[in-house]
Amino acid sequence: MKKALITGITGQDGSYLAELLLDKGYEVHGIIRRSSSFNTERIDHLYTDPHISNSKFFLHYGDLADPVNLVKLLYDLNPEEIYNLGAQSHVRVSFDIPEYTGDVTGVGTVRILEAIREAGMVKKARFYQAASSEMFGKVQEVPQTETTPFWPRSPYACAKVYSYWLTVNYRESYNLHASNGILFNHESPRRGETFVTRKITRAATRIKMGLQDKLYLGNLDAKRDWGYAKEYCEGMWLMLQQDNPDDYVLATNDTHSVKEFCEETFALLDMDYEEYIEYDKRYERPAEVELLIGDPAKARKQLAWEPQTDFKGLIRIMVEADLQLAKRELAIKQASII
Repeated sequence: MKKALITGITGQDGSYLAELLLDKGYEVHGIIRRSSSFNTERIDHLYTDPHISNSKFFLHYGDLADPVNLVKLLYDLNPEEIYNLGAQSHVRVSFDIPEYTGDVTGVGTVRILEAIREAGMVKKARFYQAASSEMFGKVQEVPQTETTPFWPRSPYACAKVYSYWLTVNYRESYNLHASNGILFNHESPRRGETFVTRKITRAATRIKMGLQDKLYLGNLDAKRDWGYAKEYCEGMWLMLQQDNPDDYVLATNDTHSVKEFCEETFALLDMDYEEYIEYDKRYERPAEVELLIGDPAKARKQLAWEPQTDFKGLIRIMVEADLQLAKRELAIKQASII
């Protein structure tokens, strides 16, 4: 039985990756931050799934800002695979808290890489670093590939570039099996509600149910390459199954604007998005990334990975899930009135 450690396990990607690894027979360990409120809703179902043994899934308190605890965890667990998905991952918020973003998203990667060295696991462990298409920022070529120069346009993207090159450096300096996954935007019903795609599908379904009147957004013209997060997590796993570490773009090679995402979402609910969306400058970034579109040819050839869900299919998955959520919310509201 292989053993894996996941940082950021309570997030969208962490929850899907945990499911995937458990399904493949792994013993899965996740790092969660201590909080006064519960934030494990994305993974709570793993404790009640009859197909998952309680002896295969474990959570540990820890933080990417605490290197001593990271070393201790690696000593104790001795995992074969380590997936670093933990980060302050909201791009717009990174402008408001740039130092914290740099510490957790950037320096946090140093801490876990050094923990691997301190625990004497360089020859045994395989490391995955969650890189980001935001690193391309002001894009230098279209589409973007593994060789496209980076031009980050946010504190988050700068921190990810730092983490990317650190991963390459530890691979070259210490012969660590370390790979970067340069994932383009990947969404799902588990996406945080402050991220624009989920913000749109959540608001549209609530408007449909009479729970909300308007949706406020920033730049509708920004274009992104959107895929289904569940499929991208399989790509992460495939990277660590290769004989040699490398860096890979995971993307759909298709791009759509935020406006198109709105149009398709509201159309699925038989509504005209223009009647419900209003502009709010608070959601504009100080430096915008106008266009992202990735070429996954290398991943297709070397990993045999390819996205299966297209743009419309992704939105349908999200709308259907959020519509059920809105219906439950309405039922609870009506019951409280009675």
